[in-house]
Amino acid sequence: MIRKTIEKSMLENCHGGVGKIEIHKKITQDDQVAGLSLFAQVIIKPHSTIGYHPHPDDAEAYYVLRGEGIFLNHKEERIPVKAGDLCLIKKGQSHGLENPTDNDLEIIAVVY
Repeated sequence: MIRKTIEKSMLENCHGGVGKIEIHKKITQDDQVAGLSLFAQVIIKPHSTIGYHPHPDDAEAYYVLRGEGIFLNHKEERIPVKAGDLCLIKKGQSHGLENPTDNDLEIIAVVY
């Protein structure tokens, strides 16, 4: 199966963050991919953030495709990230992502 973007949306203040992020969902619940609830290309617009938020019932991975940003890990440590980096969030942890630059920050987000 080849999957194009199924749903594209623009969110403001995602998880209590600031600014805008663009989400291109690649799967839906109808796909019934066991253990996978989100697979999406996410574009964090300049000077925007995904607010620090918990994952009590699932885990998430961010793979940075393009740009630079600041990852907030489960200890709220601010860690610089760039293209090629993988950020892992285990079940029960919290995290966030900031784009303090003038360019888009593009990631793949997988919630499992």
